[in-house]
Amino acid sequence: MAKGKKRVAEKKVYVFQYTGGLVGPSLPMLGPVADGGTIVAATAPGCWGPMITPKFKGGHEVTQPVAVAGAEVGDAIAISIQKVKVTSLATASGTHSFVEGRYIGDPFVARKCPKCGVMNPSTKLVGIGQEAVRCAQCGEEISPFRVHLGYTMVFDHKKGVAVTVSKGIAKKLAKKAVTMAALPSSSEQHPILAFDLSDMPGIVTRLRPFLGNIGTTPAIDMPDSHNCGDFGQFLVDAPHEYRLTKEQLKLRTDGHLDIDSVREGAVLICPVKVRGGGVYMGDMHAQQGDGEIAVHTTDVSGEATVKVQVIKGLGIEGPILLPPTEDLPYLARPLRRAEKNAARALAQHFGQAFLEEALPIQVIGSGANLNEAAECGLERAARFLEMSLDEVKNRVTITGAVEIGRLPGLVTVTLMAPLKKLEKREIADIVRKQYRLSRLKN
Repeated sequence: MAKGKKRVAEKKVYVFQYTGGLVGPSLPMLGPVADGGTIVAATAPGCWGPMITPKFKGGHEVTQPVAVAGAEVGDAIAISIQKVKVTSLATASGTHSFVEGRYIGDPFVARKCPKCGVMNPSTKLVGIGQEAVRCAQCGEEISPFRVHLGYTMVFDHKKGVAVTVSKGIAKKLAKKAVTMAALPSSSEQHPILAFDLSDMPGIVTRLRPFLGNIGTTPAIDMPDSHNCGDFGQFLVDAPHEYRLTKEQLKLRTDGHLDIDSVREGAVLICPVKVRGGGVYMGDMHAQQGDGEIAVHTTDVSGEATVKVQVIKGLGIEGPILLPPTEDLPYLARPLRRAEKNAARALAQHFGQAFLEEALPIQVIGSGANLNEAAECGLERAARFLEMSLDEVKNRVTITGAVEIGRLPGLVTVTLMAPLKKLEKREIADIVRKQYRLSRLKN
């Protein structure tokens, strides 16, 4: 958002611009969108396309951030995900390896032409295949990544099922990669479909799209794919311009989540660490199981619609997720009427007069590895709910779970949080609405 003249908040803001792989306070914001307003975004694929496009300074191509009217540092923004629609007709992915000599310290960030030495050079595609990315200045083959074992996948017109294809089909799709990927017109990435990948034909799977990178702007400039506690470790004392200290990494907002339940029907409550919040999104995936075990999944172009709501003074360190009910761990799913009645009868039988009313929340934790991520999430939950770490651990054990969001280090810490605690933090109504809950009568 430009300084100087104050802009009028809009009920709906459309986003078709991208940041070139960065997020942070130096990037201009669109909007502001009104508190309670809507953001509609055309999202470009994350991961593989930006990874093989050396001019990018991050591993994704996220949307230009949108300011939310009234959002100040220390507040939070509840992002209600109303629509996640895949527009790609096909995609490609696989496991990766690095090509030495084509980057400095981090192949996602500081890419270098091995021949002319230009950092983050402009490139062009010459033909198809893994040698197609060429330096625009000297013509050298330049991608800092190789797909170790990859596949090309096509989607049915209803975007319900998907099939991986064989060599001849993958080659045909590679020759019309931009069209099949449905890249937005302002996207600058090379489509990964051009790599002509076909090592695993004939696999059938379902689509369940979600946003892998969505949240608010961190308080320091960083690569968009590194706005998290695991990938962010590569920025600590890095030999390039986005070097951070361990303390500076705490300025992140954990927007790079790769949690498969950040999909239609979810509510993501994000910290505000710069004025306006700066909501951005991208890295839509067609499907993924817990963990994103291959490091990459099926990146697609898409359309996303979200509604935003400012929560004043919430003061959270990282995101809190309210997933769709069916995505909650079994122990954290709201009790059915019969279960509530059974609990009352049990309590009365033993003379227990009080039954606690509690609501499910998921606190995001991230770190260098899964153990650190779990510790981060548990500690964030304890501070947010103003209870001891021991109590949080007990509650997570008997009313929730710790689940993998992404390897190597992002988790969800789920627990049934006491209603009184959530009322004090002024998010009880949001949680109630999400899970259509009424009060428990003792």
